[in-house]
Amino acid sequence: MESLLTNQGVFVGLEASDKKSVLLEMARQAAPLVGQTEHAIFDVLWERECLATTGIGRGIAIPHGRLEGMDQVQGLFARLAHPVAFDAVDDQPVDLVMMLLAPSHAGADHLKALSWASHLMRDSRLCQKLRNAKGSTEICRLIRAAGQMLLRSHAHEDEDDMMTTSPRLLRAVG
Repeated sequence: MESLLTNQGVFVGLEASDKKSVLLEMARQAAPLVGQTEHAIFDVLWERECLATTGIGRGIAIPHGRLEGMDQVQGLFARLAHPVAFDAVDDQPVDLVMMLLAPSHAGADHLKALSWASHLMRDSRLCQKLRNAKGSTEICRLIRAAGQMLLRSHAHEDEDDMMTTSPRLLRAVG
């Protein structure tokens, strides 16, 4: 999971006015990093968003989708310039977005990445640090460090158990 996010995949001060523009801008930023077109990325994100919101509450969204032609799950993170309405489960505007893109065949890997992202982004202390971070390098470092701690805390558990210990979290982002 550590390799999901790179400094190039972290965007600070992303300008957007609503949910659709967040997804459009993130698709535009992601396209050269994941080797997909903006249109293809936006389409899978919007299709998923139309099923149910990926705004999980407390200012956080975890949009995600599967794409043909990808080799591995990749994450991108944005701290928005201003919170935007996202139809989140708590009706609060979103300012932190952790986007996950996965190969179309990545069933279990996609779910593991969603579980990982959901666990991380539900940590209120981490989210506050992300909101206060100076730039993309610091944000990437914070997320990687928190991810390493999360993986170590679950090292004694079977990976399948990690998925079943938080069914509520998976329903919120799945």
